[in-house]
Amino acid sequence: MKIVRTTYLSLGSNQGNRQKNLQDAVFQISERIGRVTKVSSIYKTKSWGFKGDDFFNICMEVSTNLTPENLIKSTLQIETSLGRERLNTSSYHNRTIDIDILLIDNDIFFYDDLKVPHPRMLERKFVLVPLAEIAPNVIHPIAKKTILICLQNCDDNSEIIKVDQKINKPLSLFEKYNYIAIEGNIGSGKTSLANKIGDDFNAKLVLERFADNPFLPKFYKDKDRYAFPLEMSFLADRYHQLTDDLAQFDLFKSFIVSDYFIFKSLIFAQITLPKEEYNLYRKMFDIMYKEISKPDVYVYLYQGTERLIQNIKKRGREYEKNIQPDYLDNIHKGYVNFIKTKEHLNTLIIDVTELDFVNNNDDYQNVLSQILHFSK
Repeated sequence: MKIVRTTYLSLGSNQGNRQKNLQDAVFQISERIGRVTKVSSIYKTKSWGFKGDDFFNICMEVSTNLTPENLIKSTLQIETSLGRERLNTSSYHNRTIDIDILLIDNDIFFYDDLKVPHPRMLERKFVLVPLAEIAPNVIHPIAKKTILICLQNCDDNSEIIKVDQKINKPLSLFEKYNYIAIEGNIGSGKTSLANKIGDDFNAKLVLERFADNPFLPKFYKDKDRYAFPLEMSFLADRYHQLTDDLAQFDLFKSFIVSDYFIFKSLIFAQITLPKEEYNLYRKMFDIMYKEISKPDVYVYLYQGTERLIQNIKKRGREYEKNIQPDYLDNIHKGYVNFIKTKEHLNTLIIDVTELDFVNNNDDYQNVLSQILHFSK
């Protein structure tokens, strides 16, 4: 489990469309750094420490699992992407965007150019005024006073003007959805994606317990003999797990992500069971299905068969080594038929054949963006 830290950032812009620069930075922070939980009003101030155009300033609260080292790297990358040019001088100058790290939890960090708390934040009203708006009772770890008291004690006499323009706080997955089910063929990466989302959004994870099923290795050796006990044991376990976990929302985790949905049982049973056994299985399934909570969005990860075979070989599970392409093709057809017939499910299909959302953050953000902005 990654450590999630509450971080406060100060943003400023005095070139071009200042409100747009700030908004673009907030969106990128949401994508690259973490969940944006609070954004202050915009405050206009005179340039500080040099003669230049007036600044628009905001502060924001972000929940992030980035280390301080990666946090500073990400802020610098965002500044560069938004046109920030760093001059070889120690003096202040005009800039399209400036992002300062003010506080990280109640911690004190010294890492190369990163010093937290920001060493000059208590001298600057353009920082303290928007910060006090969103975090008045947060205690400065060195001053040992709340931000509101620090503002009252600040000697900066600069004029601070709140402007009418607003910054929109990006919508987060956990704000839009309560329950996301991620599905896909064997080797599609559904568990990896569920784990990443769970870490990044502090979600309650519901992961399939396939490793504990004693029939699975036997099934891959003798499918005809072990298909029915395998599918029945999976159905019973999935039903038990989903009814227990979905019925109890964790006090601090009201957002649930699962790497399967109960209908997966029926899809695999259609492929593995003869007609008579399937008909019996279907009766049991229909009884259980009525009792299961349906996801707010059902995400199906599509991967081409060749890529699936590569992924299966890479993870090296002994009992999966003899899986054939035609078996994977049949599973995919089962999912397609299921998706076509279950129009009541809010289904999103994402082709991840050419994406590496585990190791490539841009690909991961691409997947998150498709889920977040999906509507049916």
